[in-house]
Amino acid sequence: MDPLNETEIASAGAQLQRLRQELNGVLFGQEALIDGVLTGLLARGHLLLEGLPGLGKTELVKALSRAMGLQAKRIQFTPDLLPGDITGSPILQETNGRREFVFQPGPLFGNLILADEINRASPKTQSALLEAMQERRVTVMGESHPLPDPFFVVATQNPIELEGTYPLPEAQLDRFLFKLDVPRAGAAVLEEIVNRREMGVEPTVQAVLNAGEWNALSALARRIYMPPVVANYIARLVDATHPGSSCAAEGVKFGASPRAALGLAAAARARALLEGRINASFEDVAAVAPPVLGHRILLDFTARLAGATSAAVVAQILKEVPRQARETPVTLADA
Repeated sequence: MDPLNETEIASAGAQLQRLRQELNGVLFGQEALIDGVLTGLLARGHLLLEGLPGLGKTELVKALSRAMGLQAKRIQFTPDLLPGDITGSPILQETNGRREFVFQPGPLFGNLILADEINRASPKTQSALLEAMQERRVTVMGESHPLPDPFFVVATQNPIELEGTYPLPEAQLDRFLFKLDVPRAGAAVLEEIVNRREMGVEPTVQAVLNAGEWNALSALARRIYMPPVVANYIARLVDATHPGSSCAAEGVKFGASPRAALGLAAAARARALLEGRINASFEDVAAVAPPVLGHRILLDFTARLAGATSAAVVAQILKEVPRQARETPVTLADA
């Protein structure tokens, strides 16, 4: 694969900066969250946004679809939602005097799927997304149906402490590249919202890209150079999430999967492109490790009882795992 040149990086940077500006005009004071969302989508990953109701999670996804020129579909997850309500189902129709089943696509057939309050649906309904998120297709009655390209699931969930929520199963969580926390706004941001927004009026968002241009940007992200020492750092970080590793944190029951290592590499490349660089670095990996690894680490009962969190485990691993393996010589090109 040919390495990127400065012209390609500059052109991609200009497009991404325009997209940033549009989104910053919708969600005030959330620059870090917006960069996290763009990084995850550049890496062709699915995103899980967690936060209390009313913080702008849904508004961000709607603005994304308009600014990126993508076909957006919204699925409101409720306890009575069935798997067929998401994927679609065969309907008996009469054609030329014959009755036959014809597949009617569900709301999953779009570019950007907003899975709103995903943890309010039952685990059976949540599992309907597994094949779609991994293989970008759905299978109904033995027949596979490809999903549009690009295809992203951006799910929102309420904190598990709220009533009427179901915890997402580990297999479902592992399908999300990032889990991003949506923080509450401070007083200064709230004042700006009050002055610039009106209840019930959606903000104006200009289309900056289209689906083809976004696919081209994602292809550029995959061409970002991954130095061998950085790849080695990723492998050691993921290994350290498992019990028995020399740098493993106490209280971890299950660690991150190989899918997490691939996701960490893809996210590091995407962040490098977003920052206007032609190679991924240790800093890129460290920056994306918390949202990639945090939701993939399962703590044992004793650790949870003591107040430990997966975020604290990832922070400890980043502190204890050296960026440079001791047996590998350092070169300026690698860093």
